[in-house]
Amino acid sequence: MPKDQFSHVETWVFDLDNTLYPPAARLFDQIEVKMTQFVMDAIGVDRSEADRLRTEYWRRHGTTLAGLMREHDVDPGPYLTDVHDISLDHLDPDPELAAHIRALPGRKIVYTNGTAPYARRVLAQRGLGAVMDAVYGVENAEFHPKPERRAFEAIFALDGTTPAQAAMFEDEARNLAAPFELGMRTVHVAPNAHAAPYIHHHTDDLTGFLAQLL
Repeated sequence: MPKDQFSHVETWVFDLDNTLYPPAARLFDQIEVKMTQFVMDAIGVDRSEADRLRTEYWRRHGTTLAGLMREHDVDPGPYLTDVHDISLDHLDPDPELAAHIRALPGRKIVYTNGTAPYARRVLAQRGLGAVMDAVYGVENAEFHPKPERRAFEAIFALDGTTPAQAAMFEDEARNLAAPFELGMRTVHVAPNAHAAPYIHHHTDDLTGFLAQLL
């Protein structure tokens, strides 16, 4: 039973985008438009090339921002402020999910490749802010992104998390490899299952999955 496999967990780590809200909300559609525009403006390329680079940098560096920083020396501050300035009006509160997260034993934290202020805005809109003990963004990992192991290590050191006593919930499958290597229980939260040795569990219903653990 899933519950038995989480009995040791003292820290519950949640990704944000497409994990703590449904992918149908399509917030990342807004973010991607802004990312493409920023790439166009920052390095002087047209839209099609900016789209190509955005995807290529995500593939090779973990995030578009990491690629811009490493290959073009882009300042992360203006980028992060700009791309996360999006509308959250169509995000709805989820009191059932909030209740299940609140009931989990131990600490509950959010760790996102976005920024902590953006994450807090999303959590507030979803009614989840009060159930989280801490929120960490890419800036807290010195701009090293998931899936890099050093990014996770930086956040867990900052939080005081013991990975062997923690679980990670994440929609991006590749971002679960490092947590698995660190000894965490891993849960892939996505519509489609991804078969990989570093994924312990898959669910397309986070609320329902958490209900099984309580």
